[in-house]
Amino acid sequence: MQIAKNSVVTLEYEMFDTDNNLLDKSEEAIAYLHGGYDGIFPLVEEALHGKSVGDTIDVLMTSDDAFGDPEEELVRIEPLDVFPTDIEVGMMFEADDPETGDVLLFRVTDIADGKAVVDANHPLAGMAIRFKAKITDVRAATADEVAHGHAHGEHGHHH
Repeated sequence: MQIAKNSVVTLEYEMFDTDNNLLDKSEEAIAYLHGGYDGIFPLVEEALHGKSVGDTIDVLMTSDDAFGDPEEELVRIEPLDVFPTDIEVGMMFEADDPETGDVLLFRVTDIADGKAVVDANHPLAGMAIRFKAKITDVRAATADEVAHGHAHGEHGHHH
């Protein structure tokens, strides 16, 4: 079966930076609903369209096509007394965005002078990404998957 709108695609992937350093790879295959449901990067979805099980893709994406450019307003400097005493660079914290009410995930990027720098940008924001993938399965989506706009797990609907 070829990948087309409303098919569930399962793939294994690797992501690299422009120096060909491995940034991420699937530990187990991932599945998404194909056809503009925002389950995968649009350029990757475009490259996968019409492919079949066993086919591979290799897509180079600019930061705009991947995780976007870093946004300055998502970087904040906070006093250390608002954090746990064992705070370390790399720790993650959730916080409400006062403007939108959304919950943002902040990563501690620096600690100095009684303050912590926290960043809610995606860690790969601003980077060009090379996305390589191998298709391991393609099947027709169920009516529920199409209605919900995403693939469901092996054992039915899980959110």
